[in-house]
Amino acid sequence: MRIFSGIQPTGQKHLGNYVGAIRQYVEGQDRADAIYCIVDLHAITVPYEPGELRANVYDTTAVLLAAGLDPERCTLFRQGDLKEHTELCWLLSAVTAHGDLNRMHQFKEKSAGQRELVSAGLFLYPVLQAADVLAYRADEVPVGEDQRQHIELMRDIAQRFNERFGETLVVPRHRIPDVGGRIMDLQSPDTKMSTTLGSEQGTSTSATRTRRWPRRSCARSPIPAATWCARRTSPGSRT
Repeated sequence: MRIFSGIQPTGQKHLGNYVGAIRQYVEGQDRADAIYCIVDLHAITVPYEPGELRANVYDTTAVLLAAGLDPERCTLFRQGDLKEHTELCWLLSAVTAHGDLNRMHQFKEKSAGQRELVSAGLFLYPVLQAADVLAYRADEVPVGEDQRQHIELMRDIAQRFNERFGETLVVPRHRIPDVGGRIMDLQSPDTKMSTTLGSEQGTSTSATRTRRWPRRSCARSPIPAATWCARRTSPGSRT
């Protein structure tokens, strides 16, 4: 069995990230071929500062390694280093219904908070997410409850593609924890704890521990694409 999941490098990782996703990542290393991705291309669908995004990629990587991801037991890489993700996104967009994308809850929530520009990238976010997973023929996607609708759309896209072009893509299933699948904002209990949608005061982070990491040496050292993959796995292969 193969597992794939991605995490956005936006802000400091919080309790919701750990309980809903990161804890599942660590556990998944021992029961499947586990592939995890820092999804920097997803992070640019909302306003961002390039320098801050680069630093957040390193911070998110450090959090994952500190939480227990082992380069000897999983594959960890940066999404933007592999052009196949965006290429497959374009192909999948041809079999994705506009109406399905228009019904996505996250698009409605995030677009409502954009004052100047609601990007087309935000609208197509679920298609790129589908490409991330389907490129690796993953069987399972560990996510939080907020991603359930996206995974259901991903399954629809894969099935529609297979109906048109033959059995090509694996139709994945989600893995959502029974406890902690949706952690709410501590100041606004009607809102999910989030680095992009929630309040800073309502987000529980490990900021004190984060400041102890050697951020200076990481941030100033460019990492070539080849070293981002702890174990090189090309899209489409199954080993």
